[in-house]
Amino acid sequence: MNCYRYTNLKPILFTFRRCPYAIRARLAIKVSGVDVDMFEVSLRNKPQAMLDCSPKGTVPVLKLPHGAPLEQSLDIMHWALRQHDPEQWLSPDPAVQQQVQELIQQNDGPFKGHLDRYKYAERFPEHPASYYRAQGAAVLAQLDARIALHGFLCGEKPGLADMAIFPFVRQFAHVDKEWFHASEYKSLRAWLDLLLESSLFNSVMQK
Repeated sequence: MNCYRYTNLKPILFTFRRCPYAIRARLAIKVSGVDVDMFEVSLRNKPQAMLDCSPKGTVPVLKLPHGAPLEQSLDIMHWALRQHDPEQWLSPDPAVQQQVQELIQQNDGPFKGHLDRYKYAERFPEHPASYYRAQGAAVLAQLDARIALHGFLCGEKPGLADMAIFPFVRQFAHVDKEWFHASEYKSLRAWLDLLLESSLFNSVMQK
């Protein structure tokens, strides 16, 4: 990903290439076509410009030319898609909106907790990695069932839920690729492969 000199003439996204929160923010910005400068952050040497606008020091952060910065990845996704949503990731159906919200809350809450403990099991010695994997796999089973039924998480084409969640499933799969590829979650695995092979994903992961 290119690193640009800081400018206040247009929005700037402080990002980190492998962070799933940052990935989903970049996906929404990219698909929307909104002109945003990208600044790849070294987590060991965070730029002062980023800390000045967001003292918490976590990515992603979107600094806007006017107004308060956006410090949450979902806020950044909505900001971009409300300007231009050519793939219709945002559903106008209130029932679908509720489903999307619940899926993302499950991902960002319980599933992210299981993922962190599975990925860094040595930091949580009260249980083996297989225990944390099983906790996360229970969520994967729910996602797999939805994808088997609909094709994607909330319908027949990718939407906000898919794009907000798959970077975390990707990270879960990478902990033990052999286990994941041998898992029973056939629909989920095909869904993840499809999204990982997309030109959109590959465009936001360029170094």
